[in-house]
Amino acid sequence: MAVGVFDSGLGGLTVLDALTKRLPDVPFIYFGDNAHAPYGVRTADDIFALTCAATERLWAEGCNLVILACNTASAAALKRMQETWVPSDKRVLGVFVPLIEALTERQWGDNSPPREVAVKHVALFATPATVASRAFQRELAFRAIGVDVEAQPCGGVVDAIEQGDEILAEALVRSHVEALKRRMPNPEAAILGCTHYPLMEKVFQDALGAGVRVYSQANLVAESLADYLTRRPEFRGTGAQSKFLTTGVPAQVSNKATQFLRRKITFQAA
Repeated sequence: MAVGVFDSGLGGLTVLDALTKRLPDVPFIYFGDNAHAPYGVRTADDIFALTCAATERLWAEGCNLVILACNTASAAALKRMQETWVPSDKRVLGVFVPLIEALTERQWGDNSPPREVAVKHVALFATPATVASRAFQRELAFRAIGVDVEAQPCGGVVDAIEQGDEILAEALVRSHVEALKRRMPNPEAAILGCTHYPLMEKVFQDALGAGVRVYSQANLVAESLADYLTRRPEFRGTGAQSKFLTTGVPAQVSNKATQFLRRKITFQAA
């Protein structure tokens, strides 16, 4: 009954942490494609190919349901995967769906026409590839009228977080927030559109100001998955044991992951 969790690097561990707390009886198999990270600067075709390869590896581990705990993969590859590649007995889900559900205050299955929502000015912080895909704006437009989204590609932040350089990561976050606020001085809400960014949530909040509601993904994704598995229990796969897999060097990735989550994490070669 294992569920697969995929990310290009370590950011998806923030989602995994929330998932394991919300669903303690479900085994999760985490796959980090650390050898090819970061995805945020890659082409859409490259991201699609790498994400498909990782998903197949998780299917081989008995995960009939795979969560793309990577906004770049969710934005650049998920729609194409679901339309052209995923077989009927498997499911691949992304992480920005629950965010948009929360922001627009409507359920994903609600296909009624777009309507007015309370929030009108939204700041989106994400990787360059996620911003370029315009996936957030596209999905929001299906559900909400008159929402102005200002997107800021946050180059360098993922690399700094993965390298454990908190001082650089904080400086970059403040710089990106300042750049966005020059274009949108008074955002009402901010979307942290990368699974690495919850580690910098306090910095984002401080830089944006107390009046801006910051939407972070991990807990929203955990609640959404719990609801999904209640409705679709057949997608609990055959895998029975939690594990961490990486395309990188296991010892190096384990050390970084342990620092990242501040608890012992041991990866094995994928």
